[in-house]
Amino acid sequence: MSEPHRAPRPGAEPPASSGGRVASEAPLSSHPPSSDPGRAPGHGLLWRIGGVIRTVRPHQWVKNVFVLAPVVFAKEIFDAKLLENATSAFFVFCLLAGAVYAMNDLADIEADRMHPVKKHRPIASGRVAPGVARALAAVLVVGSLSWAYQLQPAFAVVAAVYFAQNVAYSFKLKHVAYLDVGFIAAGFVLRVMGGGYATQTPVSNYLLLCTLLLALFLGFGKRRHELSAAAGKAALQRVALEQYSKRGLDLALALTGLATVVTYLVYTLDPRTEAFFHTKNLWWSSAFVLLGVGRFLQLVKSRPKSESPTQEMLRDGPFVAIVLFWVVLVMWVVYRLKPGG
Repeated sequence: MSEPHRAPRPGAEPPASSGGRVASEAPLSSHPPSSDPGRAPGHGLLWRIGGVIRTVRPHQWVKNVFVLAPVVFAKEIFDAKLLENATSAFFVFCLLAGAVYAMNDLADIEADRMHPVKKHRPIASGRVAPGVARALAAVLVVGSLSWAYQLQPAFAVVAAVYFAQNVAYSFKLKHVAYLDVGFIAAGFVLRVMGGGYATQTPVSNYLLLCTLLLALFLGFGKRRHELSAAAGKAALQRVALEQYSKRGLDLALALTGLATVVTYLVYTLDPRTEAFFHTKNLWWSSAFVLLGVGRFLQLVKSRPKSESPTQEMLRDGPFVAIVLFWVVLVMWVVYRLKPGG
């Protein structure tokens, strides 16, 4: 039975016809024509390459500056050879992190498509094909571990452990509440250890403990933000989220934040620290650690539409200013005398 004839609405274009038959069906292609001025950038090579670059998340590589910590706190930042090795270690972890991000996005592709922000990630959106992402991850892993071995065999072992730990996290452990954040924090500790092995610089227990506590604090903050933004769809976006509670995460944030500040303050007041740096003034920098912890908590609660508070803090003016003031103060206190003096 044919539909009754309907007059077109005023201002509407007449339907196209072929052979006297009305073409009422939509085009087979879901993409708008190339002449459409509102169309997103084309699917050319540069568009794909841009997706590959976004997949390895260069903006997240700032986390790898933790490999520089042993050299900085050993008063050896002006040693050209050690700085060169530390920089190489930094880029090894950047390449490994890029591989892990690609693998993690492959594992999370369905969950990311349910997320209001993560659905725009290159793999979830289709900008980067899964096969390309797998090949990218393989190249990055082989290249980075080879570079690490040439730099220092012991450093290569740490880098390999870091990669294995992240693979375990991506495919299994990220689904277990609290253990997932623990493994993320362990990755930061491995970065610090890697920086020590790459430069053959001793790493203090204080540095490892402060790194662990700070990473736990940031990780719990990210989970707290995700839980608030999930709006009843926690399990669809991250399996472990349904095992968390806001109250539990608030407690974890309070404990790890306080422990981070106290541990850092104790480190600065330790007689061995004062003797090593020839000063009793390093404790002043604790004020900026306290301010940074407080500002991060504020970002967790006040930026619900951001992808994550750890990403948002890198764009937040007050937080960046706090970190810069801390860096300047520490560098002045530690290096106001000649290195090694």
